[in-house]
Amino acid sequence: MCKIIAVANQKGGVGKTTTAVNLGIGLAGEGKKVLLIDGDPQGSLTISLGYREPDRLEVTLATLLSEVMEEKPLSVSEAIIHHDEGVDLIPANIELSALEINLVNAMSREVMLRSFVEAIKSEYDYIVIDCMPSLGMLTINALACADSVLIPVQAAYLPVKGLEQLLKTIGRVQRRLNKKLRIEGILLTMVDSRTNYARDISQLVVDSYSDQIRVFETLIPLSVRAAEISAEGSSIYQYDPKGKAATAYRTLTEEVIGHGC
Repeated sequence: MCKIIAVANQKGGVGKTTTAVNLGIGLAGEGKKVLLIDGDPQGSLTISLGYREPDRLEVTLATLLSEVMEEKPLSVSEAIIHHDEGVDLIPANIELSALEINLVNAMSREVMLRSFVEAIKSEYDYIVIDCMPSLGMLTINALACADSVLIPVQAAYLPVKGLEQLLKTIGRVQRRLNKKLRIEGILLTMVDSRTNYARDISQLVVDSYSDQIRVFETLIPLSVRAAEISAEGSSIYQYDPKGKAATAYRTLTEEVIGHGC
């Protein structure tokens, strides 16, 4: 049975794409069949997996969503790229930005992504969707088709305050579009454990949310190596396999698997 996880936060720069890449490849390393979907017109996930010029890709997520909107046969197999670290990828590029504008006037606009994910999910154990840093129509589509949402949050005051708006959006999607949607957990990222500030912020998240929402025990450390991997086109496991960030993402992967499907 496939589990669909949306990695979402409307604030950029919180380690969202890094988390999507390393969770997906971590799951593949545990023998799971994994599809990564890039839901960001900037193509951050696509670039992070080594495809430097996403705008030159002919078939992307925008292509598939257009086919759903126009009720054309889906070219899913043409869109899927097989990455050498054992995951499949549906890439994205700037065309997705124009498509999001068109979605506003489309019938059943919130469930376009669900339409084709339903058609392919039987082939995978996990589908991980890297959402764009906004709460626009593309993110709503991801939440509408996901089983759970994983929320990376930088260990800093403003990103933590921004959680409230995201949680309200998730609640609205639960009520109106996707009753099965739940929160996979809050993941603290870029944690500098040497500082009292980071420890205080981490404790604030636990104190504020752990009664209602799972807060992952894993903390993703502040790491230069983790920041560098988007330029390398590989996961942290390949780039710095013995580093602290790789260890943290392995532990996160175990937590996600242990949480059940």
